[in-house]
Amino acid sequence: MSNLTLRYLKVLVVALSAAFGTSIFLGNLMDYHSNYQFVQHVLSMDTTFEGNALMWRAITDPTAHTIAYIGIIIAEGLFSLFGWIAAGNMLRNVKKDAKTFNNSKTFAYIAYMVAFCIWFFGFAIVGAEWFAMWQSQVWNGQQVAFNITEVMIGFVILVSLRDREIADM
Repeated sequence: MSNLTLRYLKVLVVALSAAFGTSIFLGNLMDYHSNYQFVQHVLSMDTTFEGNALMWRAITDPTAHTIAYIGIIIAEGLFSLFGWIAAGNMLRNVKKDAKTFNNSKTFAYIAYMVAFCIWFFGFAIVGAEWFAMWQSQVWNGQQVAFNITEVMIGFVILVSLRDREIADM
């Protein structure tokens, strides 16, 4: 595979990440109530195992649910925005020298940091573990969070590979 082809692949995975984030962001805006219920049930811990000794962690205040959900939506919007900025920067610099192309990846790294905060920290650590989301038969997004995190890890590893000069190939 030529270095230029690899560069285009990196642009593509960043753009696909941004498209993924955009679809989730828009879905949360367009189907606000359904997705709000997810946050409400996870934070309330009302579908976890009966007699759960962790129930003291539950947050049942609707205002807190709204704040948490809006925070998630904002984070998903930022992930998408940073991803689109990164894809544009990388595409504009795809045929330039290696240093310029490598420097154009900055917003991609920021986007992936936001993604890890959303899906690994927010859903896997806070949701699944702190609020025992894994115990719910209905409102359990743990596996999805891990799947998204794993894909993003693969993408950030690919993007972070240092690029050589195109002429060196």
